[in-house]
Amino acid sequence: MNDTITIRRAGPDDATTVDILVREIAAHEGDSAHVTVTAAGWRSLLARADVTVLLAERAGEPLGYVSAQRRLHLWTGADILALDDLYVRAQARDGGVGRRLMTALARRAAVDRLAIRWEVKPENAAAQRFYRRLGARLFTKVIVGWRPEDYLPLLSRGDTEASGVRPV
Repeated sequence: MNDTITIRRAGPDDATTVDILVREIAAHEGDSAHVTVTAAGWRSLLARADVTVLLAERAGEPLGYVSAQRRLHLWTGADILALDDLYVRAQARDGGVGRRLMTALARRAAVDRLAIRWEVKPENAAAQRFYRRLGARLFTKVIVGWRPEDYLPLLSRGDTEASGVRPV
């Protein structure tokens, strides 16, 4: 049996695998309803230069992934890597896969000396311990989201003047 774990960049041909893994983490976090990208969408996303998905595999079987997007950080005027997900399948946890994925992402970021930023839920103490062991600093911050279904009613009521925003 081959126990070697390989880490490689996912390409468009890996779209189905990435779609399955994304749906697994979403189900694990109770967020399945929010996943709207399809395998066809992943095919397109994985072809983009600013999107990085690294797959961990053993004997060709996916164990997990880390995904990130290179984007501009306006305060510094420099790019960062915005880590979206780190996911390791249950049967592969506690075997160094997550550390290997994070190290591979760090290696990619180091080429351009990019900072890596990400979020972790406050109740996910295990993830916080893991990230601290890697040397990451944790900051407390409230993450805010504004979906179209939430802000569109504001616009339809004509509240733009009350907020000081003038229609274009």
